[in-house]
Amino acid sequence: MLETLTLVVPCYNEANRFDAGRFGEALGRFPGLQLLLVNDGSSDGTEAVISAFAATSAGRVRTLSLAQNRGKAEAVRVGMQDALGSGAAWVGFWDADLATPLEALEEFSAAAARHGEARALIGSRVRLLGREIDRNPVRHVLGRMFATAASVTLDLPVYDTQCGAKIFLADETLRSALQEPFASRWIFDVELLQRLDTAWLRTTGRRATAYLIEVPLLAWQDVKGSSVRGRDFLRAGAELAVIRSRRAR
Repeated sequence: MLETLTLVVPCYNEANRFDAGRFGEALGRFPGLQLLLVNDGSSDGTEAVISAFAATSAGRVRTLSLAQNRGKAEAVRVGMQDALGSGAAWVGFWDADLATPLEALEEFSAAAARHGEARALIGSRVRLLGREIDRNPVRHVLGRMFATAASVTLDLPVYDTQCGAKIFLADETLRSALQEPFASRWIFDVELLQRLDTAWLRTTGRRATAYLIEVPLLAWQDVKGSSVRGRDFLRAGAELAVIRSRRAR
């Protein structure tokens, strides 16, 4: 169960689509939830928007501003490091566009309760009847190809490494995994899972299959305005090759 949780929300030029109402509803629905909104050097009014929202939250929402745009990977890493000092039992990150609705926190909490040894919970966009997983068909196909390659690279039966909803136990293993900047700009999620897998094997003798739980989402929406483009899948493939080489060493 996720009794206390700090979610890092990286924000880059989100002034026109940051949905304060939905974030506010989540704070009302989940009493143990706190938010850390990271402004990644936005060039629009994002700073003003998130600061105004934080001012209404009775201390449950904080903001962190990076002077320059450093990319999602670094915004998440710096935010997660900050979140580890919040005192929450769990910390994670969530996409600002709410492609994964915050209502999914109930599914994450239930998964944590079912799996007592869970140290990492990651959203998984599994397209099944009865679920509302709305993805662009082309990006879905490319995503599945990449997910298969990522699974092979990690040597883990993970279905979806790139969903922007991930939650981790706030412990020293996570703190250590976040010490160094990610070498990957586009697929830092894979690199983080690789770091944790290596750390768990070293400290407990068990791999990520013992601690990593995928949470099949009931709903996910492909939100317009995403900065991800087709050519980014090529960059991601190159970064995956680097991660594979490092893991082999």
